Amino acid sequence: MILLGALVNGIGVIIGTLLGSLLRRIPNSMKDAVMNIMGLAIVVLGIQMGLKTENFLIVIFSLAIGVVIGELLALEDKITTLGGWLEKKVGSSKQGSISKGFITGTLIFAVGAMGIIGALDSGIRANHDVLYTKTIIDTFVALILTTTLGIGVLFSAIPVILYEGLIAIFATQIERVIPHALMNQFIIEMTATGGIMITAIGLNLIGITKFKVANLLPGIIVILLLVSIMYGFKTHF
Repeated sequence: MILLGALVNGIGVIIGTLLGSLLRRIPNSMKDAVMNIMGLAIVVLGIQMGLKTENFLIVIFSLAIGVVIGELLALEDKITTLGGWLEKKVGSSKQGSISKGFITGTLIFAVGAMGIIGALDSGIRANHDVLYTKTIIDTFVALILTTTLGIGVLFSAIPVILYEGLIAIFATQIERVIPHALMNQFIIEMTATGGIMITAIGLNLIGITKFKVANLLPGIIVILLLVSIMYGFKTHF
Protein backbone atom coordinates (compact mmCIF):
# COMPACT_ATOMS: atom_id res chain seq x y z
CA MET A 1 0.00 0.00 0.00
CA ILE A 2 1.67 3.19 -1.24
CA LEU A 3 0.06 5.49 1.35
CA LEU A 4 0.77 3.26 4.37
CA GLY A 5 3.87 5.17 5.49
CA ALA A 6 2.15 8.57 5.23
CA LEU A 7 -0.93 7.31 7.09
CA VAL A 8 1.18 5.80 9.88
CA ASN A 9 3.11 9.07 10.20
CA GLY A 10 -0.13 11.06 10.51
CA ILE A 11 -1.54 8.61 13.05
CA GLY A 12 1.69 8.91 15.06
CA VAL A 13 1.22 12.70 15.25
CA ILE A 14 -2.37 12.20 16.41
CA ILE A 15 -1.37 9.66 19.08
CA GLY A 16 1.42 11.92 20.32
CA THR A 17 -0.98 14.86 20.51
CA LEU A 18 -3.59 12.89 22.43
CA LEU A 19 -0.98 11.64 24.89
CA GLY A 20 0.35 15.16 25.26
CA SER A 21 -3.13 16.51 25.97
CA LEU A 22 -3.38 14.12 28.92
CA LEU A 23 -0.18 15.56 30.38
CA ARG A 24 -1.16 19.22 30.07
CA ARG A 25 -1.86 19.58 33.82
CA ILE A 26 1.81 19.68 34.63
CA PRO A 27 3.00 22.90 36.38
CA ASN A 28 3.51 26.01 34.23
CA SER A 29 7.15 26.24 35.29
CA MET A 30 7.73 22.74 33.91
CA LYS A 31 5.88 23.64 30.70
CA ASP A 32 8.09 26.69 30.27
CA ALA A 33 11.18 24.56 30.84
CA VAL A 34 9.98 22.02 28.28
CA MET A 35 9.17 24.82 25.82
CA ASN A 36 12.67 26.29 26.15
CA ILE A 37 14.39 22.91 25.81
CA MET A 38 12.24 22.02 22.79
CA GLY A 39 13.04 25.39 21.27
CA LEU A 40 16.77 24.91 21.77
CA ALA A 41 16.64 21.37 20.36
CA ILE A 42 14.69 22.57 17.31
CA VAL A 43 17.20 25.41 16.77
CA VAL A 44 20.09 22.91 16.82
CA LEU A 45 18.20 20.61 14.43
CA GLY A 46 17.51 23.54 12.11
CA ILE A 47 21.14 24.66 12.10
CA GLN A 48 22.28 21.10 11.41
CA MET A 49 19.89 20.90 8.44
CA GLY A 50 20.87 24.37 7.21
CA LEU A 51 24.55 23.45 7.04
CA LYS A 52 23.81 20.66 4.54
CA THR A 53 23.49 23.16 1.67
CA GLU A 54 25.88 22.93 -1.26
CA ASN A 55 24.98 26.39 -2.55
CA PHE A 56 23.96 28.88 0.11
CA LEU A 57 22.97 31.47 -2.50
CA ILE A 58 20.06 29.23 -3.49
CA VAL A 59 18.94 29.12 0.13
CA ILE A 60 19.19 32.90 0.54
CA PHE A 61 17.35 33.72 -2.68
CA SER A 62 14.69 31.07 -2.02
CA LEU A 63 13.94 32.47 1.43
CA ALA A 64 14.05 36.10 0.27
CA ILE A 65 11.77 35.57 -2.72
CA GLY A 66 9.61 33.14 -0.79
CA VAL A 67 8.98 35.51 2.10
CA VAL A 68 8.00 38.31 -0.31
CA ILE A 69 5.44 35.98 -1.90
CA GLY A 70 4.29 34.81 1.52
CA GLU A 71 3.84 38.36 2.76
CA LEU A 72 1.90 39.34 -0.36
CA LEU A 73 -0.37 36.30 0.06
CA ALA A 74 -0.51 36.80 3.86
CA LEU A 75 -0.14 33.06 4.38
CA GLU A 76 0.46 33.30 8.12
CA ASP A 77 -2.67 35.40 8.59
CA LYS A 78 -4.74 32.95 6.53
CA ILE A 79 -3.47 29.96 8.51
CA THR A 80 -4.13 31.85 11.75
CA THR A 81 -7.67 32.53 10.55
CA LEU A 82 -8.08 28.83 9.79
CA GLY A 83 -6.75 28.05 13.26
CA GLY A 84 -9.26 30.49 14.79
CA TRP A 85 -12.09 28.75 12.92
CA LEU A 86 -10.90 25.35 14.16
CA GLU A 87 -10.62 26.80 17.64
CA LYS A 88 -14.27 27.83 17.62
CA LYS A 89 -15.29 24.38 16.40
CA VAL A 90 -13.42 22.52 19.14
CA GLY A 91 -14.16 25.11 21.80
CA SER A 92 -10.59 25.80 22.87
CA SER A 93 -10.31 28.09 25.87
CA LYS A 94 -6.93 29.53 24.91
CA GLN A 95 -7.10 32.09 22.12
CA GLY A 96 -4.54 31.40 19.43
CA SER A 97 -3.44 27.96 20.72
CA ILE A 98 -4.97 26.08 17.78
CA SER A 99 -3.36 28.22 15.09
CA LYS A 100 0.05 28.28 16.78
CA GLY A 101 0.04 24.53 17.36
CA PHE A 102 -1.17 23.87 13.81
CA ILE A 103 1.46 26.12 12.16
CA THR A 104 4.35 24.94 14.34
CA GLY A 105 3.44 21.26 14.06
CA THR A 106 2.96 21.43 10.29
CA LEU A 107 6.33 23.08 9.69
CA ILE A 108 8.22 20.73 12.01
CA PHE A 109 6.62 17.52 10.72
CA ALA A 110 6.29 18.36 7.01
CA VAL A 111 9.48 20.29 6.24
CA GLY A 112 12.64 18.24 5.84
CA ALA A 113 14.35 15.61 3.75
CA MET A 114 13.15 12.69 5.84
CA GLY A 115 9.54 13.17 4.76
CA ILE A 116 10.48 13.58 1.10
CA ILE A 117 12.89 10.64 0.99
CA GLY A 118 10.52 8.44 2.97
CA ALA A 119 7.58 9.27 0.69
CA LEU A 120 9.70 8.60 -2.40
CA ASP A 121 10.72 5.21 -0.97
CA SER A 122 7.08 4.44 -0.26
CA GLY A 123 6.01 5.27 -3.80
CA ILE A 124 8.91 3.90 -5.82
CA ARG A 125 10.00 0.87 -3.78
CA ALA A 126 7.00 0.32 -1.47
CA ASN A 127 9.49 0.61 1.41
CA HIS A 128 8.08 2.51 4.41
CA ASP A 129 11.03 2.12 6.80
CA VAL A 130 12.09 5.79 6.62
CA LEU A 131 8.56 7.04 7.34
CA TYR A 132 8.19 4.50 10.16
CA THR A 133 11.36 5.91 11.75
CA LYS A 134 10.08 9.45 11.22
CA THR A 135 6.80 8.43 12.87
CA ILE A 136 8.58 7.44 16.09
CA ILE A 137 10.36 10.81 16.20
CA ASP A 138 7.23 12.81 15.31
CA THR A 139 5.11 11.03 17.92
CA PHE A 140 7.41 12.12 20.74
CA VAL A 141 7.78 15.63 19.33
CA ALA A 142 3.97 15.94 19.02
CA LEU A 143 3.58 14.83 22.64
CA ILE A 144 5.96 17.50 23.91
CA LEU A 145 4.60 20.23 21.63
CA THR A 146 1.04 19.53 22.76
CA THR A 147 1.93 20.03 26.42
CA THR A 148 2.98 23.58 25.56
CA LEU A 149 1.07 24.59 22.40
CA GLY A 150 -2.18 22.70 22.84
CA ILE A 151 -4.46 20.51 20.74
CA GLY A 152 -3.75 22.49 17.56
CA VAL A 153 -0.77 20.18 16.96
CA LEU A 154 -3.26 17.41 16.15
CA PHE A 155 -4.49 19.18 13.00
CA SER A 156 -0.95 19.20 11.58
CA ALA A 157 -1.46 15.47 10.91
CA ILE A 158 -3.68 16.44 7.95
CA PRO A 159 -1.04 18.32 5.88
CA VAL A 160 1.56 15.67 6.84
CA ILE A 161 -0.59 12.89 5.36
CA LEU A 162 -1.45 14.97 2.27
CA TYR A 163 2.15 16.13 1.73
CA GLU A 164 3.79 12.72 2.06
CA GLY A 165 0.88 10.93 0.41
CA LEU A 166 0.96 13.08 -2.72
CA ILE A 167 4.72 12.65 -3.07
CA ALA A 168 4.32 8.86 -2.71
CA ILE A 169 1.49 8.73 -5.27
CA PHE A 170 3.41 10.70 -7.88
CA ALA A 171 6.81 9.25 -7.00
CA THR A 172 6.94 7.00 -10.07
CA GLN A 173 6.06 9.88 -12.37
CA ILE A 174 8.55 12.15 -10.59
CA GLU A 175 11.31 9.60 -11.16
CA ARG A 176 10.45 9.38 -14.87
CA VAL A 177 10.30 13.15 -15.38
CA ILE A 178 12.98 14.53 -13.04
CA PRO A 179 16.60 13.32 -13.37
CA HIS A 180 18.06 11.60 -10.32
CA ALA A 181 20.82 14.21 -9.95
CA LEU A 182 18.30 17.05 -10.02
CA MET A 183 16.11 15.37 -7.39
CA ASN A 184 19.12 14.85 -5.10
CA GLN A 185 20.12 18.51 -5.44
CA PHE A 186 16.59 19.65 -4.69
CA ILE A 187 16.41 17.49 -1.56
CA ILE A 188 19.75 18.89 -0.31
CA GLU A 189 18.73 22.53 -0.78
CA MET A 190 15.19 21.83 0.46
CA THR A 191 16.68 20.38 3.64
CA ALA A 192 18.92 23.42 4.16
CA THR A 193 16.13 25.93 3.53
CA GLY A 194 13.73 23.95 5.69
CA GLY A 195 16.38 23.93 8.39
CA ILE A 196 16.39 27.73 8.53
CA MET A 197 12.59 27.71 8.78
CA ILE A 198 12.82 25.20 11.62
CA THR A 199 15.47 27.36 13.34
CA ALA A 200 13.00 30.26 13.19
CA ILE A 201 10.36 28.03 14.80
CA GLY A 202 12.75 27.16 17.63
CA LEU A 203 13.57 30.83 18.25
CA ASN A 204 9.83 31.60 18.33
CA LEU A 205 9.21 28.84 20.87
CA ILE A 206 11.91 30.23 23.15
CA GLY A 207 10.37 33.69 22.77
CA ILE A 208 13.42 35.37 21.27
CA THR A 209 11.75 36.22 17.95
CA LYS A 210 8.30 36.45 16.38
CA PHE A 211 8.94 35.26 12.84
CA LYS A 212 5.91 34.65 10.62
CA VAL A 213 7.36 31.33 9.56
CA ALA A 214 4.40 30.28 7.41
CA ASN A 215 5.19 33.19 5.09
CA LEU A 216 8.50 31.48 4.25
CA LEU A 217 6.82 28.38 2.79
CA PRO A 218 6.70 29.64 -0.85
CA GLY A 219 10.48 29.44 -0.68
CA ILE A 220 10.18 25.68 -1.15
CA ILE A 221 8.68 26.21 -4.62
CA VAL A 222 11.35 28.83 -5.38
CA ILE A 223 14.04 26.26 -4.48
CA LEU A 224 12.69 23.83 -7.08
CA LEU A 225 12.73 26.54 -9.74
CA LEU A 226 16.24 27.79 -8.91
CA VAL A 227 17.72 24.30 -8.66
CA SER A 228 16.09 23.36 -11.97
CA ILE A 229 17.48 26.48 -13.66
CA MET A 230 20.99 25.83 -12.36
CA TYR A 231 20.79 22.16 -13.31
CA GLY A 232 19.70 23.09 -16.83
CA PHE A 233 22.50 25.64 -17.11
CA LYS A 234 25.15 23.10 -16.03
CA THR A 235 23.74 20.47 -18.36
CA HIS A 236 23.73 22.66 -21.47
CA PHE A 237 26.86 24.75 -20.88
